Amino acid sequence: MFVLNLTELNRSDICEHFSCPERSVSPAVYILLYMCSAAVVLLTVCGNLLVIISVLHFKQLHTPTNILVLSLAVSDFLIGALVMPPVLISAIESCWIFDTGYCISFLMTSYVLASFSIYNVALIAVDRYLALSNPFLYTNNISRRTMSIVVVFNWFCSLLYNILLCYFNGSFTNSIMCPGECFLLLNEVGAVIDLVVTFIFPCSIIIILYIGVFMIAKKHATAIRELNNHTRPQTQKITSHSMKSERKAAKVLGILVSMFIVCLLPYFIYSLLADVIGMQADTFMKVYIVLCLNSTINPVIYALFYPWFRRCVKLIITVLLITKYSKRTQLINVLS
Repeated sequence: MFVLNLTELNRSDICEHFSCPERSVSPAVYILLYMCSAAVVLLTVCGNLLVIISVLHFKQLHTPTNILVLSLAVSDFLIGALVMPPVLISAIESCWIFDTGYCISFLMTSYVLASFSIYNVALIAVDRYLALSNPFLYTNNISRRTMSIVVVFNWFCSLLYNILLCYFNGSFTNSIMCPGECFLLLNEVGAVIDLVVTFIFPCSIIIILYIGVFMIAKKHATAIRELNNHTRPQTQKITSHSMKSERKAAKVLGILVSMFIVCLLPYFIYSLLADVIGMQADTFMKVYIVLCLNSTINPVIYALFYPWFRRCVKLIITVLLITKYSKRTQLINVLS
């Protein structure tokens, strides 16, 4: 979402800041940049598509938590398909080369998808906290249907929030339609509301709950270790594997959330400080690309840490999905 929290610059000042510079790179570098951009988009789209196919196809992955993983993969897929191409092209050209109508649809699409992704990660944090803090209550009350309703509600709220924000901000009458640029200028109230709603509030939830998740996981590990000292070897083996899986799940989700916050911070920091340090179009493009790259990183994290995902990818690539019983394939250990 190309949203500037600039409240002190007038329209002519902003247009002066966002002039369209001439391309200064050689043709070889120019072609290389486009090839690298195409590779990033392809990795984002294909990686998240593999996650989507895996969760939808294999019955062993039809869990409430994976409904949230699926919704995150869908939003990341749409970011890779709809948002990243124009962002990368604009970064290479140092200019918005598309028309005003596409600019407006691009702004709304990127804004809705970014908001949805942020709250989806927050919901994953809530889900993991509830599952660890009260597993019996979680098992009895959280079903796939319940989680599907939560995901649909998240999509609806993200869309409604962004429509209302644009409407009360003056719709797109405050959009910066300088030649070669595509930005949305928020007023003071809109900038503060957007900062709280799309950054401070969800990130606070994520950080607080994951601190709780790791504390609970540590307590469980200690309890299981003490239990092992007073049980038979076979029971020790089972509880040790359970402890290892639990700690690994917390670790992987912690990495996922940490990378998300790392990718999110530069955009919000630069957007907030833009009217103090001076807005540079190239720098703004770079921090926005970092934000989008989180959608590329997520499937890579799954591939590195989840054996079930690597197993799914192998089955998909070898076209084993067409076999009659592939949906019931045991994917090693879903929790490992």
